[in-house]
Amino acid sequence: MGKQPVSNGGEAVKPEHKTHSPILELQYLYHRSGHRLALFADKESAINTHIKQLEGIRFSKTHHCWYMDLTVDNIAFVTAMLGGICRINDSGLQDYITTHCELNIPMPATVKKAKTFTTSSAATQQKAIMNAGYIHPVNVPALQAMRQYLRLKGYSPSTIKTYSNELSQFLQTIKSVPAHLFTVERIKDYLDYCATTLQLTEATLHSRMNALKFYYEQVLQKEAFFWPIPRPKKPMQLPKTISKEQVIQLINAVENIKHRTVIMLAYACGLRVSEVVSLKVSDIDGHRKLLTVHRGKGKKDRVVSLGPGMLIMLREYYKAYHPKYYLFEGQHTGEHLSIRSIQLVLGRAKQKAGITQAGSMHMLRHSFATHLLDKGIDVVFIQKLLGHNDIKTTLRYLHVTNKDLLNIISPLEDIAGLINMK
Repeated sequence: MGKQPVSNGGEAVKPEHKTHSPILELQYLYHRSGHRLALFADKESAINTHIKQLEGIRFSKTHHCWYMDLTVDNIAFVTAMLGGICRINDSGLQDYITTHCELNIPMPATVKKAKTFTTSSAATQQKAIMNAGYIHPVNVPALQAMRQYLRLKGYSPSTIKTYSNELSQFLQTIKSVPAHLFTVERIKDYLDYCATTLQLTEATLHSRMNALKFYYEQVLQKEAFFWPIPRPKKPMQLPKTISKEQVIQLINAVENIKHRTVIMLAYACGLRVSEVVSLKVSDIDGHRKLLTVHRGKGKKDRVVSLGPGMLIMLREYYKAYHPKYYLFEGQHTGEHLSIRSIQLVLGRAKQKAGITQAGSMHMLRHSFATHLLDKGIDVVFIQKLLGHNDIKTTLRYLHVTNKDLLNIISPLEDIAGLINMK
């Protein structure tokens, strides 16, 4: 049955290395109330330098190993990124997945269904795991080069993740064909496949094209490589907003003072959810009644005013929680509140308040801008408050404001008195 990676106490057992060759052991680990993919490597091994550069990786001092969330995508990602520079031994991980299918491990359906196959369950599951998200070794350097170039250019972690994921999808599809040998015509064929067979949305197609354009024109230095490739027309989508009355209902539906302060602050200052959770205590200037957003989208700083009501709420929150570094601290020391937890809080508050309008935390930012327009605030000033580079981005809110629409009366109202209503 193979070695058991976890003791009865739930702690991972570090595997013994019989040789000094670069070997990476993949194991199962239950850590911090979640199922993790544990990476064990010799402390002195140079492989640790590569491991710590992986996105989403963390180190456990308790178990003396690196770890990340246990998903098939992460298993494939680790294999693709590190398989070319070390030997990977995943037998312990495979044994655990095979013998503990009853656990609620977040694995894709392709692996869960392996239990019902008539062939060898263990062999089928192992094959499914290794094939999911598999990138042929000939194209692994392409993904590595892309990520390195993005880091050197100073792109944000979210952009690096998005571009890496989009390029990975492309590399998985082309299998053993070297990516750097692709022509413009073959790229067109691939994008046509994405549009017709995969039926990707216009937004996803644009995201994938941006990643491929970056790889071929920036990393490979193929100037104007994407010029002959047409882009799909994006649909004109209006920002999702709610009324002031609904904002009040939403805030009143949140009882926890921390969560209520987060939602109020996002609306009061028109902040992105990533900007709200990243705020530090030092970013609040109560005397000048200002909030400073450091390194927002595009790595831009901006200053937003704080109204009296928001300042009172912030003081009440500070008295209750006494945050030390981040304004909204998470469960673990030195970490801020996660974006995911705030989105869940908003979802529950919308349901409790009876708000059926679709939209996430960004809906509050849209509502902030729209309500300012309704009050007659100049669009250029709103552009500065939101931190938009292009005024065209801010002008979208002109399509949803009711400032001028309320003064327009339908011609039907002029003749309504002459119509015989039945």
